[in-house]
Amino acid sequence: MDGQIRGNIHAGLTVDIVLKEDQRTGKRTRGIVKDILTNSQKHSRGIKVRLVDGQIGRVQEIIKTV
Repeated sequence: MDGQIRGNIHAGLTVDIVLKEDQRTGKRTRGIVKDILTNSQKHSRGIKVRLVDGQIGRVQEIIKTV
């Protein structure tokens, strides 16, 4: 599913995100969504989320739906 569309993302999803400090390398971090931080319905670089461990980044790929 597309990580650029807010409607595809909800709490409990397993996703790969890119943290701010990893934007240059594109290194991905996997985690479970706690909160959605982007208000707009679509974002070209990915919807910004907070993971349950507190890390914040933009969704690159949705791994598993719950």
